[in-house]
Order: sequence, then C-alpha cells, then structure tokens
Amino acid sequence: MSTTVARHYQSSSAAFAGGVKAAFSTVFVLVMTGTFIGIGALAHGYGFSAWWLTVSTVVVWAGPAQIIVIAALGSGGSMIDAAIAVTLSGVRLFPMVVSVLPLLRGKATRMVDLLLPSHFMAVTTWMESLRLLPALPRERRIPFSNGMGSGYMAASVVAGLVGFYLAASLPPLFAGGLLFITPMAFLCMTTRGARALLERLALVLGLATEPILTHFHVGLDLMWTGIGAGSFAYFVHRIREARR
Repeated sequence: MSTTVARHYQSSSAAFAGGVKAAFSTVFVLVMTGTFIGIGALAHGYGFSAWWLTVSTVVVWAGPAQIIVIAALGSGGSMIDAAIAVTLSGVRLFPMVVSVLPLLRGKATRMVDLLLPSHFMAVTTWMESLRLLPALPRERRIPFSNGMGSGYMAASVVAGLVGFYLAASLPPLFAGGLLFITPMAFLCMTTRGARALLERLALVLGLATEPILTHFHVGLDLMWTGIGAGSFAYFVHRIREARR
C-alpha cells in the first residue's frame, strides 16, 4: 500500500492535495459541516459578525472551544475568562498531538514544521492521521497532514458562514441539535474501535456513570467520568493480566 501511495505523492504539493482530497472523502467532513452550521447560528444569535466567526474558526479551531468563546463573550464575560476556559478545554487535545507527532517527525524535521499540523489537530484529524499517515512516506506526511487540516478547516469556515446567514430561518432546537453531531460521531467511532476488554469496559462504565453524575449536578462530571471509568477499567485489566 505504501508503494502505491508513494507513487501518487511524488511531491509535497501532491501530498498536500491528497490530504485535502482525503478530508473531503470521509464522513467527518459532513459531521463538521453540521456542527459548524450550528456554531454559525449560535454566533449570529449572540450578535457576532461573520468576519469574527471566520477568524475565530481559524484561530481557535475546536468546536467545543469556539462555543465556549461565543457563549462567554456573548454573555458579557471578559476576554481573560474566555481565554482561560479555552485553554483548559484545549488540554484534551494535548495527548492527541503527542500521539501523532512521532508519525510526522523525521530526522530532518524542524520544530517549525510541526507547528501547523499541531494547530490543525482535532478529534477528526487525529483519528484520520492515525489511520492514514502510517501508509505514507515519512517525508510526505507533514504536507499531507496540512492538506487534510486545511480541507477540514475550509469546510468548517464555509459551513459556519452558511449557518450564520441561515440563522434567522433555522429553528433554535435544530440549530442546537447540530452541535451534538460531532460528539455523537466520535462516540460511534470510539465504539467501533474498542476491541480490547479494557477499552470496552471503560466505554460502558463512562456511559453508565455520566448520567448519574449529571443528575446529581457533580461539577466537572465529564472529567470525573473519564478518570473513574478509565481507572477502574485499567485496574480490571491489570488483574486479568496478573492472573495469566
């Protein structure tokens, strides 16, 4: 497979174009389109401009973080509060960046070459990078990753503007429902990829405990769900391994 890919990507520009094509060839581009239509409608509802929406999409480049920015600033919060909230939200992407960088880095790779792929990192690009990058020649992986990230970002910017200008005609419930497409798609992909008992147990426990914590209004419920369910699943995994 890698030989075929190498033959198709004889230059960095060809690899970049291949990344753009890969972005528009997956279901994730539809998922992100629906999500950013909802974000565009949300930005319109809070009174932000189309230019502000476009710039924030490019700079923030994370659906949940962008919702935080829009809601925080739109409700009268300060820039500092919004920046802190976005920073805390972005921490979840750090392990994804760390896991993909070894696939991108080569002997001659400079630190500056990794900045753009790191900025493009999101749940969608992370999952597709792990799937597609290993089959590529190492020297073509960075331009391919930049092309894929550019494709996703371009689709999101256009979708955000569509949602912005359709906001007046979109029912509020429908616009809000679009924001849940990305987490639901990620849940489906995670479920499909969960093969080991450790992964399945953590997923089931997380889905079971989250509604309970939400019902009792436990703060940081998502974080406690991940820590609790993941730790318990890992503990069970270690016991099974010790008994073998």
